[in-house]
This record gives sequence, structure tokens and C-alpha cells, in this order.
Amino acid sequence: MTEKRTVKVALLGLGTVGSGVYKLVERQQNEMVNKVGADLRIEKILVHNIGKKRDGVDASLLTDRWEDIIDDKEIEIVIEVMGGIEPARTMILEALNSGKNVVTANKDLVAEYGKELLDAAENNGVDFLFEAAVAGGIPIIRPLKQCLASNELDEVIGIINGTTNYILTKMTEDGSDYADVLKDAQAKGFAEADPTADVEGIDAANKLSILIALLFDQYIPPQEIPTTGISKITGAEIAAAASEGCKLKLIAHASIDADGNVTASVAPEKLPVSHPLAGVSNEYNAVYVTGDMVGDVMFYGKGAGALPTGSAIVGDIISIAKSI
Repeated sequence: MTEKRTVKVALLGLGTVGSGVYKLVERQQNEMVNKVGADLRIEKILVHNIGKKRDGVDASLLTDRWEDIIDDKEIEIVIEVMGGIEPARTMILEALNSGKNVVTANKDLVAEYGKELLDAAENNGVDFLFEAAVAGGIPIIRPLKQCLASNELDEVIGIINGTTNYILTKMTEDGSDYADVLKDAQAKGFAEADPTADVEGIDAANKLSILIALLFDQYIPPQEIPTTGISKITGAEIAAAASEGCKLKLIAHASIDADGNVTASVAPEKLPVSHPLAGVSNEYNAVYVTGDMVGDVMFYGKGAGALPTGSAIVGDIISIAKSI
């Protein structure tokens, strides 16, 4: 009888998303054997405060020493869910250069340093996957790279920030003011204490930069994408759009012409209520692409949250584990 293989994984960070990944892996231990053909075991979890009480987490897995992970040759997959640029970038580079596969949900990092990290992965014969970095739980990166690979894709339109979509939905449906809905979103965990990156369109621009690189093989830094947020949207503008049979949505939009010129923007736009994206409400996201053979295709689902994002991360882990 063949001995069952074990794939050892390390988790960098145990916040909202990290906890979601941990729960999913623990919950699906038996299913993992069937999906991967091996046991998937979380071997170490890097945390900032090792003394903090964490319910439901095996304390023996916790460490505050990066060396416990990078120097462990049996760890084959590193999952980065700390967020931010540093020390995440340095740790990911060290992991890739040590022959470890890496999965991340870090859209800021992928938008800024994605090429460097992908090059490092290729040079070391390992994978660097980031399905969760663009639209949370929606499978978008792998379908674009694989399922639609035979298509020439020339346009992408998306609602790729759940916070702003939630705010605009409530302003539209309830007639509430922006400031009141923002407070409600913060209370429900849909908005950060400092919501600037979301409400000013910065988060959406980061995600759009990643999509442009994947779709059009061109890199446009997020800061070079013309970006307008929703913080100045008024109830009067919402009502005016409704009177025209439209809804206001924060839209990320990119297209490429026959000469290879890419046009991109993030801004509130009036969409006819008949448009598929107009029906995307609350914290949900959607990405709408046009291909020369498949026509219009829309990917839809929850764009944020511990379990939806964790779902995309675990999908990447399974993909890697199958190929190890």
C-alpha cells in the first residue's frame, strides 16, 4: 500500500483572512486527501504576538520567528496573508528563492511588484499564485489565464471593491447619506476604520492594474490609472441617475485597441439598469469581460470576507499541492 503523502504549509499572518484559511484547511482535512491526493498540513503560523490568545488555533503551530519557516525544508507552500508591502515582499522573495511555492491575497503587493515575484518564481521553478488578490472569492485569474486563453480579450469592466458597492447600494435603495452609510459599513465590517483606499478608488485601481497585466500583458502602475472615488457622491446624483433609468456604480474599466494602446480608469459611472453590472449589489463584486470568440462573460460573487477570500486561497493551495 502506498504511503500517504503530506504537503506541509506555513501561514504568514492570522488576522481575518489568515483565520479563514486556517478554518477552511482544518475543516476540509478529509476532503483534501481526495482533492490533492495527500494530507495538507499547516505546519507553522507566523504571528506578531505569540502570547495572544486565539480560540480554535493550535498554539504549538505559532511562531514569531520567520527563520522557523524559511529554514524548514519540509515546508513546501507559504501562504502570505499579512498584507502591506513590507515585510511581505522580502519574505515572499526569500521563500521563492528557497524553492518554496507561495500563495497570496495581497493585491497592493501584486499590483506593485507582481512581475518581480513572478520572475523569481519562474527562475526557481515554483509557483506564485494570487487568485484572491483581485476579487476575493470569485475565481477570475485562473479562468482568464486558462479557460479563456484561446480568446482575444479586449475589454474588462468590473465592480471590484465591495465597500464602495455596499455604500452606493444603500444610498440608492434607502436614500441614505454617504456619511451615514459609511458608518454603517464600518460597523458591519464592510469598511475599514480608515476607508480611504476603498472609497477613493485606490483599492480598485490596484486590482485593475493586475487585471490589465493578465489580460493585455502590459503593466500600468495603479497610480497612473485615472482614479475618482465615491466620497463626494451625493444623494442628488444618485436620484438623477435613477431618473435616467440608471444606477451609479464605481467601475473599473480597461480596454486595448488594435495598436496595443490600453485605456484604463476607475470612476463612478451611470449604468443602465438593464446592464448586468447594475444588478450587482451590496458587498458583491463582478468582472465582465469581452472575448472575440466567447463574447461577453461575467464572473460574480462575494469580493471580500474571511471565508470567500480564504476559499480562493485554498483553491490556489490545492492547485499547487496537486503538482508537487
